[in-house]
Amino acid sequence: MQTWPAPQIPSIPGRGGQVRVLDSTTGELVDASRGPHSSLYVCGITPYDATHLGHAATYIAFDLLHRAWLDAGQDVTFVSNVTDVDDPLLERATATGVSWERLATDQTALFAEDMTALGVLPPHVYLGAVETIPRVAEAVARLLDRGLAYRVELEEGAGGDRPDLGDVYADVSVDPHFGSVAGLDHDQTVALFAERGGDPERPGKRDPLDPALWRRERPGDPAWDGGPLGTGRPGWHIECTIIAEGALGGDFDVQGGGRDLCFPHHEMSTAHARALGGSGARAHMHTGMVGLDGAKMSKSVGNLVIVSTLREQGVDPMAIRLAVLAHHYREDWDWDDTVLTEAQTRLGRWRAAVSGNGGPDPESTVVAIRRALANDLDAPAAVRAVDTWADDSLSLGGDVVGAPGVVSRAIDALLGIRL
Repeated sequence: MQTWPAPQIPSIPGRGGQVRVLDSTTGELVDASRGPHSSLYVCGITPYDATHLGHAATYIAFDLLHRAWLDAGQDVTFVSNVTDVDDPLLERATATGVSWERLATDQTALFAEDMTALGVLPPHVYLGAVETIPRVAEAVARLLDRGLAYRVELEEGAGGDRPDLGDVYADVSVDPHFGSVAGLDHDQTVALFAERGGDPERPGKRDPLDPALWRRERPGDPAWDGGPLGTGRPGWHIECTIIAEGALGGDFDVQGGGRDLCFPHHEMSTAHARALGGSGARAHMHTGMVGLDGAKMSKSVGNLVIVSTLREQGVDPMAIRLAVLAHHYREDWDWDDTVLTEAQTRLGRWRAAVSGNGGPDPESTVVAIRRALANDLDAPAAVRAVDTWADDSLSLGGDVVGAPGVVSRAIDALLGIRL
């Protein structure tokens, strides 16, 4: 799958420090990387609708981590995916009368346009679920052979020419560490599993929480040759496990996404990684929920603020990004006209402040931005540091020649805001 073009990152004086982030699993601040090479997996979109502000906030958050690592001199491998075949996509395609392939292609392209406009650094490895089907099928077959997965009998009419080969589910009971990512009890997880795409009431499952690894062919649904699994398609969670394993190995630094991915998606994908001999992510990071009128933005609800729509209305993408950066990545917040107006005003003030040849000494401002990002990606603190420099520049002036250029390049390199 083709990713989007990478923005140029300008050079700035000095070097950033070790980035510490809140590990959602332990609730503690941890070093985001363990050495000179940093590895990040961010769960991607299911492309059945356009990018909304919740998506933008998530990918901007992990873009900050990527930029802070690079500023610290780290060698970074960033991996992401596109779930380009899944039930929501197929349902939307049927409802709109568009082929699922066309819908996935169009929405993935629109997502790439939005990420380009927002200045998000692209992944080094960017794969769709469809591209990884042979590897997923091979991994699921191994889990079956090891007794870590089992088949569930199909309903009549399913299974193509091999209805005797059932759907394949992972057996969570064989994993003593299952539940360690989200830290929820069984009853809580069963309710969330049903709410977030699981099928706890599927007849024949050993445990309501057992997740699907391979869904056999159903009439009218796309299906691929799974060898000994029979024709079908991958389950959701195993897709990310296989892509991460292939690109980053059996263990890596950070897995990230929205808070609603903590369970079941990150819990399940990490369990799959253990079953295949790895350990998954050393730390999990989750972004807060962006709401509209007091409710979380959701494709299923339809209360969305669409990035491409804002751009079509003439909103500067840098104002959209700055509106996101005014909130800490773990914070729940609401989008409204005031949020956008404040961001547009701030962006104009910053641009005015860097328009001259001289200004206040930039060194302390650059240090403050780096310190804020190293402390769990505290973008609001970084934004306040720039506000202070901009206010001083506009009200008091300054005689440090080249200061506006240094600040402008730092804002670009570290915060991804092009002035």
